[in-house]
Amino acid sequence: MRASVFNWLKKEVLPSWQLYLFLIPATVYIIIFAYVPMAGVQIAFKNFNFNLGIWGSEWIGLDNFRRFFDSYQFTTLIWNTISLSMYSLLISFPLPILFALVLNSFTGLKFKKIVQSVSYMPHFISTVVIVGMLVQLFNPRTGAFGALYTYFSGELLADAFANPGAFQHLYVWSGIWQGIGWSSIIYIAALSSVDEHLHEAAQIDGASRLQRVRHIDFPSILPTATIMLILAVGNIMEVGFEKVFLMQNELNISKSEVISTYVYKVGLTIGSGDFSFATAIGLFNSLINFVLLIMVNYAAKKFSNTSLW
Repeated sequence: MRASVFNWLKKEVLPSWQLYLFLIPATVYIIIFAYVPMAGVQIAFKNFNFNLGIWGSEWIGLDNFRRFFDSYQFTTLIWNTISLSMYSLLISFPLPILFALVLNSFTGLKFKKIVQSVSYMPHFISTVVIVGMLVQLFNPRTGAFGALYTYFSGELLADAFANPGAFQHLYVWSGIWQGIGWSSIIYIAALSSVDEHLHEAAQIDGASRLQRVRHIDFPSILPTATIMLILAVGNIMEVGFEKVFLMQNELNISKSEVISTYVYKVGLTIGSGDFSFATAIGLFNSLINFVLLIMVNYAAKKFSNTSLW
C-alpha cells in the first residue's frame, strides 16, 4: 500500500508539484469554510445553549423539525419559496439560451460586441441599488412609471410594493433584466465552438437561418443547458435572500416571506435568536435541494446521457 502511494506521488504529483502547490490555498479555504462548519449542523438536533456550547447542549432529536412542520407558517413558506423559485426558473432559464441563439445569428461582429457589453452591465449593479431603482421607478407619485400612468390615465398608480400579487413579478423580471446577458455567456461560448463548416454545408443544402439554429446551434448547446438546468433545480429552494429581504415590507409579506428570510428572522432578529430552530429549517431546505439534485441528475442521465456524475 505504501509502495503504491509512493509510486503515485512520484509519477503523478512530483512532475507537476507547482500545480498542486497552487491547490493548497483553495483546499484549505474549502476545508475551513465548507467542511469544518458542518460540525455545527448538529445544533439542529439540540436545544442550543450559549453557556454549554454546541457539544454540551441538550440533545432533543427531531423536535425542532416537528416544530417547523407544525408551524402555521410552514405551508406559506414552502409555497412562497417554491412558487417564486419555479417562476424564476421557468423564465430565467430559457431566456438566456434564446438571447444567445439570437445574438449568435447576427453577422455583424461590432454590433454583437455592443449588445453583449450593454447586456452585461446590469449584472455589476449591486442588489441594493437594483431594489432602490425599482422603488424609485414604481413610486406612484415621483416614479417614471407612476408619472406616465398618471399622465395618460389621470389616475394615481397603485403602489407595486404594497401589492402582494406584484412582488413575484417585480422580483423575477428585474432579475431577468439584470442577469440575462451575464447568464448567456456560457451559451455564447458554447456556440462559438460550433464548426462553421456545418453551417456552410447546411447553407449549400438550402437550409434557412432558423433551420440552422434548430438543427445545428441548439443541439450544440443542449448538453451545457442540461447541466445548467440540473444545477438550477438543485438550488430551487435557495431563493436569493438579499433581494427578497430588501423588497419585503409589511404589506407584501404574505407573498415575500420565504424560507431564507424566515431563517434570518428566527435566528438573528427575534429576541436572542433561536439558532437551533433556524438551523433545523436551513437543514431541511438543503435536504430538499439535495434530493431534487439527485432526482434531476438521474433523469437527465437516463434520457439525455448528460449529467453531473
